This record gives sequence, C-alpha cells and structure tokens, in this order.
Amino acid sequence: MLLKYFYDEKLAQASYLVGCQATGEAIIVDPSRNVEPYIKMARANGVRIVGVTETHIHADFLSGSQELASRLGATLYLSDEGGPDWKYEYVTGYEHRFLRNGDVFTIGNIHFEVIHSPGHTPEHISLLITDGGTVTKDPLGIFTGDFVFVGDVGRPDLLEKAAGVHGSSEKMARKMYRSLQQFKNLPDYLQVWPGHGAGSACGKALGAIPSSTIGYEKRTNWALQYDNEAGFIEALLAGQPEAPSYFSMMKRLNKEGAQQIRSIAAPLRMAVSIDIVLEWAKQGIVIDTRPASEFAKKHIQGVINIPYNKSFITWAGWLLDYDRPLYLLASNDVVEIIVNDLQSIGLDHVVATMEPYIDEMAGEIDSRVMKYEEVTMDKLDVATQSDRIYVLDVRSMGEWEEGHIPQAKHVMLGHLQEQAHKIPHDKPILVYCKTGGRSAIAASLLQVHGFKEVQSLVGGYEEWRKQQELRPARDAN
Repeated sequence: MLLKYFYDEKLAQASYLVGCQATGEAIIVDPSRNVEPYIKMARANGVRIVGVTETHIHADFLSGSQELASRLGATLYLSDEGGPDWKYEYVTGYEHRFLRNGDVFTIGNIHFEVIHSPGHTPEHISLLITDGGTVTKDPLGIFTGDFVFVGDVGRPDLLEKAAGVHGSSEKMARKMYRSLQQFKNLPDYLQVWPGHGAGSACGKALGAIPSSTIGYEKRTNWALQYDNEAGFIEALLAGQPEAPSYFSMMKRLNKEGAQQIRSIAAPLRMAVSIDIVLEWAKQGIVIDTRPASEFAKKHIQGVINIPYNKSFITWAGWLLDYDRPLYLLASNDVVEIIVNDLQSIGLDHVVATMEPYIDEMAGEIDSRVMKYEEVTMDKLDVATQSDRIYVLDVRSMGEWEEGHIPQAKHVMLGHLQEQAHKIPHDKPILVYCKTGGRSAIAASLLQVHGFKEVQSLVGGYEEWRKQQELRPARDAN
C-alpha cells in the first residue's frame, strides 16, 4: 500500500493519497481545491487517481473532490449520513457512490470501511483502512477527518455559529461523546490520520504531530478521558474560538459545488497608478499585502492592509466579501501564490493586480495618501490617563476574558467591519491585539470606514502586560 501525506500550513489542513501499487490505482482523501500536487504525486509513483472521498462537508477550505471528478473522471465516495440537509448536491453528472455506516468499498486491494462518526457535523464519516495485499486481514489505520485530531476532537458548535442551525451545539456535543465511545473500542494499534493540525479553527487544542494511534489518543487526548457525558459536553463547548465568517460560504460551496479553477479568468496586471487604485476602491475591495510597518507609513486612501503571511487566508476569509470584486497590491513574484491562496477558500473574483509601492509616486502632502501612527507604551499611559483616546481591543473573546487593558472596549477583528459604526468618531482610536499583527489590519479597516485619527499599539497586549509586571519593581526603586 502507498500512503502519501499532504499538508497545507496556511489552512492547517491534511489530505492523503492512498494507492494500491499492485493494481496502479489510488484515491485521494479530503483533497484541497488545488489538485495539482495529487496528480503529480500519483504520476511520480506510477498510480492513477480513480477515486476521491471526503470525511464530511468541509467548512474551512474549498474541497478538490469536484475538481478531481471533473478532470480525471475519479469516482466520488461521499457520505449519505446526517439527514436530508447534509446531502452533496453537485454530484449529478459525476460517477459517485453514497456511503453509509458499515459500507465497504475498495481501491485495488485496499478496503475502506465506513464508520459514521457524527459530532463535528451530522454527516461525518471516518474510514477504516485494511491493506488486502498483506498476510494479515486486520485494519491498518483510520482516517478521522475532523472527528479525532491529535490531542483534540472536532468542535461541535460550527453548525450553530457558521451554518446558523440554532440550538445545535449541545446536540452535536452529545453525538460527539457517543462517537468517541465507539472510537475507544477500536484496537489500540490502529494509526490515526486526522484532517487538521495545530492552528486549525476546527478545534481548540490540536497537536502539531501529523498522526497518532488509537492507544496514544486514549491515554493523552483530553476528550477521551471523560466517562461522564454532561461533564464532557461542558468541557467541549467551553472556550471554542470564534468561527470565521467564511465558514458558512465554504459549507454551501462544498455542498452545492463551485466553479472549476480552470474556468476562472486570470487577473489583469496593471501599470502603477494611484488614480486606478482609487477607482478600484470605489468598485470593490483593494488589499495591500505589504508588511504592516510599511503600510502604516504610507498607503493609498480606501485600501485595507492584510499582510501576506501565514495568517493571510484566515483574515481574507473573515474580512473580504465574496460578492465584490477584489484587487491586489502585491509584488509580481508572489501574485500567483496569493491568488491561489484566495481560491483555496473560494475567493475567486480577483480582477486585477498592481505592484504595491504606488504611494512612492505621491508627495508627502498628497491627499490621496494616508498613514497611521504606531505608538509605544509611554504614549498609551499618557493618553489613557487623560481619557483623550478610545482604546480598542481586537483580540478574540477568549483572549479578552483572560485579561485586557482596563480602559479598552472590545470588538474582535473579524467583526470590526460590521461593528465599526458603533465606535465614536470624537476621539483618536488606539487599536491593540496580542502583539500588533491584528491591530494593524484593524487600523487600516478603520481608516476605510472614515476614522481620521487611528493608531496601532506597538507590541500589543503582551508588551503592556510585561510593563505592568515590571512597574511594581520600578516604583519600589
């Protein structure tokens, strides 16, 4: 048996190629939208992709199952569990097979047994793998998707928070508890191949190790230590992070189908022009991908800053509108990568791009150019003591509840656009987050919403907390 692991660090998402070398056939488990790495890996190993399967309808990335079915004629093996609201609707016209608990299908000499494992979602299935080409007939491992991770389990609240199914969180947590009892009965030696790693918003405490075993998870995974359903439900629902707003769109597109990547028009590359950028800002959303420190010093009016780093996809999903044209200010050497990253979550409407250093064409007093101040702790102390500034915390609710600057108000960054109208305009706005990354994005958003005096706190809450800890020692001296 051939097993190849793929991991997208930007989405903390794992997918797999499982191949039978005896027959030259392979299947992809939980593919991302960019299917080229699977095709190249299959060719390199002398197998052809004849099937594609998913553990559930994904919420955090756009699946590549339809891409593989369309391009290669791969058969779709998809869940038929969860009731009528959780059926894949795009499968008409593609070779497909719907799966229910206990079903078995084969790829070459490899057997896949379906285990219905609801809790993260109603239709979720896990896949127990047996290599029929070996002497033993015992299973080798299990693809758990978003059911069991290394050190954690899938969150049960996404139906309520992302899909709008009110009152479903506790119901799904109860299903998760029962699914885990079934999981505990599997042999300890089975390998566990999850769908996500550390950093995914599909859980709250995922480990960074790519795989595990049933026995190890039974010993170390916090969620498998409970023998009391009520206690488990309380612990599972506590402290779950905010669900990114784009999750609901992913659920819909992965259920109904999305356009094929090859049908998406490539963005135009435009010559540098401030006036063109200003026109773009009237028509859609302009994203400057430069580091925050560069953007703060000088940028074009009406442009938001989402620096291109490991958090780019997350904040693009939170803050960009799927129904509006997108324009990128990004260096030509990374434009294609950024466009591919946006497409991984279905943001397909990138109309045009331009090199980002447009503001260098403008003079210091050009009204088309803006900046915001990056302030240090000493200025924060002076401003807050005199109540001359509005302090805004844009961290998550969990971070806020653990501690915050006393004078601050709270709006999580992902909700800032919809909440901006509630923030007063009669004072300068000082934004902070944990270390400064999110506050920089927030500062650019506030400027787009018409706030004239915006500042970002250098070092964020972590620096403020350190200063508070040092203050008693300084005062004693």
